[in-house]
Amino acid sequence: MEPTASASASDPHPAAPDAFSFEKRAGGIEEYRLDANGLQVLFMPEAAAPVACFMLTYRVGSRHERTGLTGATHMLEHLMFKGTEHFNARDGTSIFHTLQRVGARVNASTWFDRTNYYELLPKEHLPKAVEIEADRMRGLLLRPEDVERERTVILNEHDQGQNDPFRNLYHAVWAAAFTAHAYHHPTIGWRPDVEAASPEDLRGFYDRFYWPPNATATIIGDVEREEALGLVAEHFGSIDRGPGSQANGHATNGHAPGKAEPTREPEQRGERRVEVRQQGQLGALLVAYKGPPGLTEDADALAVLARILASGKGSRCYRRLTDRGLTAEVVAMSPRLHDPGLFSLFAFLAPEKTHDEVEMALEEVIQNVKEEGVAEDEVARAKRQLKAQEAFGRDGPFAIAAQLNEALAAGDWTLYAQFMDRIEQVTPADVQRVARQYLNREKRTVGTYVPV
Repeated sequence: MEPTASASASDPHPAAPDAFSFEKRAGGIEEYRLDANGLQVLFMPEAAAPVACFMLTYRVGSRHERTGLTGATHMLEHLMFKGTEHFNARDGTSIFHTLQRVGARVNASTWFDRTNYYELLPKEHLPKAVEIEADRMRGLLLRPEDVERERTVILNEHDQGQNDPFRNLYHAVWAAAFTAHAYHHPTIGWRPDVEAASPEDLRGFYDRFYWPPNATATIIGDVEREEALGLVAEHFGSIDRGPGSQANGHATNGHAPGKAEPTREPEQRGERRVEVRQQGQLGALLVAYKGPPGLTEDADALAVLARILASGKGSRCYRRLTDRGLTAEVVAMSPRLHDPGLFSLFAFLAPEKTHDEVEMALEEVIQNVKEEGVAEDEVARAKRQLKAQEAFGRDGPFAIAAQLNEALAAGDWTLYAQFMDRIEQVTPADVQRVARQYLNREKRTVGTYVPV
């Protein structure tokens, strides 16, 4: 590949090497598109240390799974390490062995909206990481014996999780809050589905979603632009676009990669309640409200509200509940998902306190925000906390790639670049408005953990 002359870091339109189209730049990140198959590529030079991070994010998660095949995304994540014809344990070239012997940190993760695979390694070994990810994008063996081995591993993981009552309460609330949308089931899947998934089922899932147009390759580190993009073109350029797209000059049959959308959740018209009874010491309460998609401005305001309600000794829930001995801790969760998710308050009860006491106190805190609003200094404090957390989360190539990964999952990587400015725009009126709009009893799900 003959690259064109590179542009300076301040050039808003760097020259794209052959085989790529430049899309845009934001927050120091450059976006390119591999012309041959539509693979999205994000590049950021980071020369603080002689390392590089390569992360391949697929826009497929548990929300894309059909009933009866829950957990398929997570099972595939495990199986992607079992190898291809070129990289496998049989020949002594397993993916883990090949990468770890050159000092790589290698792993993967799955959630509702995405799956990622990553390598953080000395920059001179970046070509091997890119080669492996390109090879297993379409070359996964998916042998029946590998499926059975990983099924056992995942079922053990599932059973270990069943010992955690708080995890079970979390899953129970999400399952009750969503009756139609696939956020209903946990990412690990329901146990009967994991037990029944066949190699053919998993192959069909893999063949639907693991294609270049449904993936983003992120390269961050001490690497030159031409070198990074050249590696992507060399190893990914020969892969087809996949089913449902214009591949090799003709239309293919089937669905376009990543186009399977889950059923929309119908409007909730009444409070829902679930209870988990399990061995333990202290109870817990989880109150969850239907929220907006992660890319909306309302999600920004809810992120600020979460900090005001439950972050540190100055937060409202600490002063009203923890400081008065009702709870050991209250945690606010406002994940930014692709589709409308849940804004949640997780309260861990203090000894000899009841769920009713804690629920009434939480409702009192929320009603006060809805009726009286929040103060300027509360919003300013929450913004400082969010910005500090974001800055800490951008320390190094892997941290940056991980944050880009979550923005991609929400639907747009530029959320990473815009986040600080978006949070800065949130006003006290915005916080009160979203509290009134989303934190309503008739659209909430309440879960209680009762120790037995």
